[in-house]
Amino acid sequence: MPPSPTDRLLAKIDKLLAELQEVRKLNERMDKIALFLEDIRLADVIQNYTAPSKLLWINFLAGLARGLGLTIGTAIVLVLLGSFLSQFLSVPIIGDYIRQLIDYVQAYRQ
Repeated sequence: MPPSPTDRLLAKIDKLLAELQEVRKLNERMDKIALFLEDIRLADVIQNYTAPSKLLWINFLAGLARGLGLTIGTAIVLVLLGSFLSQFLSVPIIGDYIRQLIDYVQAYRQ
């Protein structure tokens, strides 16, 4: 005997209630995570106000690392660009400009 419309409706309601319960559990977890993250941020702010020298030191090291990374990255890009452009020395019009650029760089080295 096929299930009656009432049985099907009750089954759907049970399924929706189970999904609603899962959503409530996930909301509780999200609330706990949000509170935890607020506590961490508050602790970080307090630590920065109580130890400004540590904050200055960390920011100095971060700036130093950024500057060093930028310098090394620029050098690598310029080397790759120079080796790529040197492949076009035999091209009639572009090759002359590239040759002038290479001569200028070599003159600057000396």
